[in-house]
Amino acid sequence: MTTTDTSTESRTTPVVSNAISVLRCFSVDEPQLGVTDIAGRVGLHKSTVSRILSTLEQENLVERDPQSRRFGLGLGLITMAGPLLANLDERRVAYPVLQELTEQTGETSALSVWNGTETVCVEQIPSPREIKHTIPLGTRYDSALSSSVQVFLAHQPPERVRALLLAGTITHHSTANAAITAYQKDLSRVRADGVAVNYGKTSVDEVGVATPVFDHRGELVAAVMIAAPRYRVTEEQAEQLVAACTAAAEEISQRLGHSPGRD
Repeated sequence: MTTTDTSTESRTTPVVSNAISVLRCFSVDEPQLGVTDIAGRVGLHKSTVSRILSTLEQENLVERDPQSRRFGLGLGLITMAGPLLANLDERRVAYPVLQELTEQTGETSALSVWNGTETVCVEQIPSPREIKHTIPLGTRYDSALSSSVQVFLAHQPPERVRALLLAGTITHHSTANAAITAYQKDLSRVRADGVAVNYGKTSVDEVGVATPVFDHRGELVAAVMIAAPRYRVTEEQAEQLVAACTAAAEEISQRLGHSPGRD
């Protein structure tokens, strides 16, 4: 590599990194942000953030609301992620099963995968009901009480779980030793039962159920989720969602070549 190439690369890398940091500022809770908001979060000057957003807007990776002048993620991201989602075996295999699951329960079903530090929603079949819980594809979860997060952490080594909690990568109400120990006991039950239930723990208005999906190697590769408004799901009815979610996860696992007893 020549000196010129090295110099160009050294200038380009921070630009790409900054652009990624800007994109990561947006979330389900805060889908729209202003330049000042973003600048404060990424630690860059507002003029720098404005230039980054302008470039991203040209590529349809962000879009600006004409009234509020605030930015949100653009449809160009879906175009970029399309080839990845299309070739994700778990997603392709799960789709018809999720359709049946939503038809059976009347609630939103989804598929999530683990990226090493959080769960990511890669497929979703919305509930046909007027009031329902839905999320954009690509939504990430890092709450320790999220049902999908619990499923994946239940299959992680205890020391890895502890490290994620202590670092704040997985958010929890407390990082005290007693709280972490109690949480790890809960994860042991999740692994033994094969299901995690979030009954209003992360949102008082929502019930979440998640069950693990295994591949032909017996490895955990995804989680099936059901999300429903809490007002229409009693704790007894939640058990029915657990049964349906478990059956769906088992069917997807079998389609991926999993043999019961390997996990």
